[in-house]
Amino acid sequence: MAVQVTSDLQENIRQFEELFSDCADIKKRKIKVGQKLGRECYIAYIEVSISNVDWKDSAVGKLLQTLRGLPEEELVQYVEQNVEDISDSQPFGTIEDAAQGMLTGDALFFLDGYAKALKIPDKGYPGRGVYETESEKVIRGSNEGFSESVKLNTALIRKRLRSPHVKVKESFVGKRTQTNVDLVYLKDLIHPGMLEEIEKRLGEFEIDGALDSGIIEQLTEKRKYSPFPQFQTTQRPDRAAMAILEGRIVLLSDNSPVALILPATYNTFIQTSDDYYSRWEIASFTRMLRYLASFLAMAFPGLYLAMTNFHTQIVPTDLLLSLAAARQGVPFPAAVEIVLMEVAFELLREAGVRLPGANGNTIGIVGGLIIGQAAVDANIVSPIVVIVVALTALCSFAVPNEEFATAFRILKFLFIFLCSTLGFFGFLVGMLGILIHLSHMESFGIPYLAPFVGADLNGYRDERDTFLRLPLGFLKKRPIYTRDGARTRLKLKNQTKQKP
Repeated sequence: MAVQVTSDLQENIRQFEELFSDCADIKKRKIKVGQKLGRECYIAYIEVSISNVDWKDSAVGKLLQTLRGLPEEELVQYVEQNVEDISDSQPFGTIEDAAQGMLTGDALFFLDGYAKALKIPDKGYPGRGVYETESEKVIRGSNEGFSESVKLNTALIRKRLRSPHVKVKESFVGKRTQTNVDLVYLKDLIHPGMLEEIEKRLGEFEIDGALDSGIIEQLTEKRKYSPFPQFQTTQRPDRAAMAILEGRIVLLSDNSPVALILPATYNTFIQTSDDYYSRWEIASFTRMLRYLASFLAMAFPGLYLAMTNFHTQIVPTDLLLSLAAARQGVPFPAAVEIVLMEVAFELLREAGVRLPGANGNTIGIVGGLIIGQAAVDANIVSPIVVIVVALTALCSFAVPNEEFATAFRILKFLFIFLCSTLGFFGFLVGMLGILIHLSHMESFGIPYLAPFVGADLNGYRDERDTFLRLPLGFLKKRPIYTRDGARTRLKLKNQTKQKP
């Protein structure tokens, strides 16, 4: 049962300190206020949120200075009439709510005779500032990246979208962590019901703690067993702002620099921010390379096994003889070679991620060269297998989104098994199964294969931004994520009308 805040300061202190007993990081201070110092108040805060050096310059310090200049009989009236309206504070009626407010990193203020507790925003928790993102490098465009502060991340989006139509809806996830989760969107662009759907999914579970947006992503996605992600992730504020302008919703979680974008499609995972900052020719070329890379990262080892083990007639004779000569002395079948080298590479990739800084890069490059060369010299694997594995790895790195690339890394082993046992027939079975799976997937009502599926829903205009990114002058309509009647995003003035 919730304990009410009363006008009796000593009772409030007793209840509060009982709640926060054995909490050495919670600082509590009793301070005399009023012209004659005849009335007592109580300040509680987390140790790092208000430093002793900045105490006088803090919001709490300025409030105390004001209260020391007022007669004792006017203190409660001043707090009631002014502090709640002027200061960016929040009153609480129960001890539990007040404690929760303090745990956000702000100070808590009790005054004798005042039956409320005031949360006074101040310095807050320490955190990282705005740094360059490490995972989504671009050739042209902003280098700012999200931080672990959800409020700072929201401000970075508002910095780019200076419109009153940008809305931020706040909620809390985690029974014990009370993680702040913000939904950022343009009210006049999102589809009706999309906001309600994500709020419904957030309310379908109760968990002890949500320490990262990845936990929220896993708990809210519908296809739990699909290797393909149903949320797009980004650490770039400009990418998030671009998604909001398309009528999508961005989910920001406190303590996480990774934002979730919904809905997501296959095409959105292939796109990057600098696709729209660069000229359309190079943007189209690199995008086609990414589509090809996403296919080869999954199917290339399997296709090699199918051609060399089952369908040698389609391989030129000279190449076939070269492959046979390279395999002389190798004791393992080709499928075993591929699996051994793929597993070795995945181990190198994982080791490179876990090792710090330069050590990670060293183990990835030097380790790969040493293991590959040593395996060839020892006749454990053939040189062509090393080339196949290396090209497959390059293709997986060419996919812009790491989580999206992970799906192809997993499916790669499925194709190795199917093609090593059934040849091209196994390859076709695997591709058919994946296409059926993708065609049945939706992300918040949007087909996963849009605009290749359901292109007519937006008058076939979304196909102008798929394999090819046509010049910006032709991209006058927003994608299918936007509600009907709000699809126009570009109007050319004082120019002859271009053909659509």
